[in-house]
Amino acid sequence: MEVTKTGGIQRLLASGGRWLGMGSLLLCLLLGLGGCGRGGGLQGEVRILLASFAVTRDAYRQIIPAFEADWLAKTGQRVRVESSYGGSATQSRAVINGLDADVVALALALDVERIVAAGLIQPGWEARTPNQGIVTRSVAVIVTREGNPQGIRSWQDLARPGLQVVTANPKTSGGARWNFLALWSAVPEPQALAFTTQVYKNVRILPRDSREATDVFFQKGQGDALITYEHEVILAGLRGQSLSYVVPDPNISIDNPVAVVDANVDRKGTRAVAEAFVDYLFTPEAQRAFAEVGFRPVEPTVAQEFAWRYPPVEKLVTVADLGGWEVVQNRFFADGALFDRIQAQF
Repeated sequence: MEVTKTGGIQRLLASGGRWLGMGSLLLCLLLGLGGCGRGGGLQGEVRILLASFAVTRDAYRQIIPAFEADWLAKTGQRVRVESSYGGSATQSRAVINGLDADVVALALALDVERIVAAGLIQPGWEARTPNQGIVTRSVAVIVTREGNPQGIRSWQDLARPGLQVVTANPKTSGGARWNFLALWSAVPEPQALAFTTQVYKNVRILPRDSREATDVFFQKGQGDALITYEHEVILAGLRGQSLSYVVPDPNISIDNPVAVVDANVDRKGTRAVAEAFVDYLFTPEAQRAFAEVGFRPVEPTVAQEFAWRYPPVEKLVTVADLGGWEVVQNRFFADGALFDRIQAQF
């Protein structure tokens, strides 16, 4: 996990009363009290910490300064948004273990739910956030060797005997669970177990996470195909690495959630600015920054603007279609569940 600082992360102890959300901010402004900042220790300045999964860094480099300027223009108060980046599951555990994040932006809702279970985020966080908490989307893609020598065009091609597939282990990588669900959803339900089993028969090794899987495919030269995420390959292209890839249809909707960490913002008195930051992530300006680095925007006008980059997927399956994360986790990824049974065959 890596932390980016714009002035040092401070742990704040609540003293006296607690600010009660935006109402307290408005009271301060009405009274003309420029020093009514919540947290941060500096008069007129507030600091919050965002904990996000690693590949969002480029987007937040644009979004954070824009939000800070927007907040200053609207309220007259300076805000500093500090940021921490790492694997989604790692970030979730870090918050549970004491990382003082005000906002979490993670790769899958299951990682948010772990923080809910720890008592730091109140249940029903989706309903308190725009778009049910989903701030960006992506889909799963198949990266091939240059020129696609194996002629891979669909998920079904990954089940061909002798083909070597690289994907991370869904038992250790939250993101790799999307890969598994994309395969499971690629065929009608009665065929799903046999098809998914055949694809994993072609997976020679299971790296611990998506980054390691990418290294295995590119740096070690192993495998004919890599299952990864659309935003990864688009970002690689922006950095000058042209990749050959396929966006299969059907596909899985990789929904990336954002949430305020209730226990932390209430203790620190930063709820108003944390909620404002989350709201800002759904504005066209922020959504455009996400779209520019490979994430499918959820704001309709921005989605239309970037339609040229993101090919439509006619059949897009969601986790809700599969019963929700609790059902998915218990059915597929818990100890002794379907993935373990598939692996036990090899």
